[in-house]
Amino acid sequence: MVSLINMSMHCLWYEIFGAGTESTTATSEWMLVELLRNPQALQKLRDEISQVVGGGKGIIKESDLPSLPYLDACFKETLRLHPPGPLLLPHRAVQTCEVMGYRIPRNTQVLVNMWAIARDSKIWDDPSSFKPERFINSKFNNKGQKFEYLPFGSGRRICAGEPLASRFIPLAVASLIHKFDWILPNEMDPAKINMDEVLDVTMFKKDSLFVIPKLRSV
Repeated sequence: MVSLINMSMHCLWYEIFGAGTESTTATSEWMLVELLRNPQALQKLRDEISQVVGGGKGIIKESDLPSLPYLDACFKETLRLHPPGPLLLPHRAVQTCEVMGYRIPRNTQVLVNMWAIARDSKIWDDPSSFKPERFINSKFNNKGQKFEYLPFGSGRRICAGEPLASRFIPLAVASLIHKFDWILPNEMDPAKINMDEVLDVTMFKKDSLFVIPKLRSV
């Protein structure tokens, strides 16, 4: 009996950490790609980091994150364009209800198309463009309180990894941006990076990003 319990707990932790690793990796890659494709945003982020932690020898710490609003905006904009779970997790109607004139029978499985909501031109200005500025002094956060922006879901089933992801991903990407220049092979134009997506449960970049890091001298 004890062995069965231990095995169940092991499988549970494996699924939790496995899911977190997959989505964290995908989002970090998308964020780095968007910054490479948008050099003005990349430079603005580097300037902000330098002001907070100093030159290239400075180390970004978790305690610095509240002082980096543009980094937070870049993270949120990445989640808007590339939500790690574009259909969120399946939900079920516990009772028959009506939503926006549609009758939803009891026990209906419901999928929320977060990808489409986040690219709806009725909600977002120029929705296909990477514009972190839209999240500066914005009402939107990651807590699932605004139905226009639900990268981690909402309510009791909001992603349990949101607090960790909201710290780890910006911290990791900011450190990479601050310490290294990123060079595309064969002097490739960043605008020509293939942005095609592939969907499992998590939405990945179809072609993995291939870049060459060069330690920055500043």
